[in-house]
Amino acid sequence: MSRSHRCIHPGCSGVSRRTFLSDVGMGFTGLALGAMLAEDGVFNTGTARADAFAPGLSPDGRPHFAPRAKRVIWFMMRGGVSHVESFDPKPALNQYAGKTVAETPHKAVLESPYFKNVREQVLNNIVDRNKAKIYPLQVGYKKCGQSGAEVSDWWPHVGECVDDIAVIRSMWTTDNNHGAQLQFLTGRHLLDGCFPTIGAWIHYGLGSLNDNLPQFISIGTRLQSQCFEALDGDYLGPENGAVEIKVDPKNPLAYGRPELDAGDEERAIDAQLLGKLNGLSAVEYPADKDLRARIKAYEMAFRMQTAVPEVMHFADEDEATRKMYGLDNEVTRPFGEQCLAVRRFSERGVRFIQVFHGANAAGEWDAHSKLKQNHSSMSAKVDQPIAALLKDLKRRGLLDETIVLWTTEFGRTPYAQGSDGRDHHNFGFSIWMAGGGIKGGIVHGATDELGYHAVENRHYVTDIHATIFQLLGLDPRRLEIPGRKRLEIDYGRPIHEIMA
Repeated sequence: MSRSHRCIHPGCSGVSRRTFLSDVGMGFTGLALGAMLAEDGVFNTGTARADAFAPGLSPDGRPHFAPRAKRVIWFMMRGGVSHVESFDPKPALNQYAGKTVAETPHKAVLESPYFKNVREQVLNNIVDRNKAKIYPLQVGYKKCGQSGAEVSDWWPHVGECVDDIAVIRSMWTTDNNHGAQLQFLTGRHLLDGCFPTIGAWIHYGLGSLNDNLPQFISIGTRLQSQCFEALDGDYLGPENGAVEIKVDPKNPLAYGRPELDAGDEERAIDAQLLGKLNGLSAVEYPADKDLRARIKAYEMAFRMQTAVPEVMHFADEDEATRKMYGLDNEVTRPFGEQCLAVRRFSERGVRFIQVFHGANAAGEWDAHSKLKQNHSSMSAKVDQPIAALLKDLKRRGLLDETIVLWTTEFGRTPYAQGSDGRDHHNFGFSIWMAGGGIKGGIVHGATDELGYHAVENRHYVTDIHATIFQLLGLDPRRLEIPGRKRLEIDYGRPIHEIMA
């Protein structure tokens, strides 16, 4: 706004008659916004600051109590990794192979009350569990590290890191289809509708560690769902959603590069003009959350044009590091580059990074048939890079302040589907956590002898959320949005047994 639009009398509040009348025309919301903009100096500069439009009683960006960690890296293996052939081996499957569950001493699992927890998204489990034959383990396993935790031979590199890992073998979800990927991130079944993901809550609750990079990024192909169209934020607003990053040094950020070459001065002028135009729109539409997010995105995009490509400059890494991540191997290189980018984003201050692996509609780990071929191939792509990230964070002193989480939406059945596959299985499966505030070298919780149900220290997915919030120093109940009542199960319970 020009100087002629402002009151210059010494006793004046600083808002001109024209501005006042404009605000009155927009009601009390406009009055409040006008006052905030004046305080923030927007009318002096002609630009609208994105943080002036935060909704409601927003957090101040500080933790509620002393944090144990600063950031989160969340791996999601899409499609459903077999827990019995990864981090919860079950020798009983070899012992009773070819028999029905009812023909074993463990037939009581077929009458478990835990079956009532399932809310079918679609009629998915086409295998009759009363007639299906137990399928033997398709890979060996061994005790790893000083802790002796049992890990499948498909995960030898992660097995080397097991003394830094807390394996949780007692997870369960209510969704028996691939919407459980979203349930893991939001805590809610897809049939309940759309809700903010944990990454969005953390973005909303904590301040920035680096103003030149987004605080919440997403790498890899994720579940195609209407709930992800707003990039995780839902009612928290799109400004709290993830920024999707492609690990491609030539084009890491969609629309991040100008179509035509432009110098730094020209781009700065463009940004200044855009800021002024956004400021005018923000005054006219103060309640528009999409506009608020867009302003913030433009401001960030200008800074990211330099910062993001720099993260992708892997030539800065020495040969030993590149080889550790598997960049010298065609099998491991694609995911290795993602994990190396994750480390570089982490050390530059990105708060929450989610990484999806398994790019198709259901997720490539979805082994309804040819499980041995599928899992041996898929694990070979990610095992070394994930372990390299853990080792690299540790040697750089970053692991103690970083929560690393490995998940999949559910496990797979102890019995066969067809001749050589396993069906979806959400009654009991495994994940693991490592890093800031997490005890290493422990196994928490258990499934029964067949790996059917979580029976010891059972944990619904929001217990993972509660653990992360606790370690980041956040009380999720203090982040509630007025008018958005959450259920008790949304909060979960911190898993104190795995916390150092």
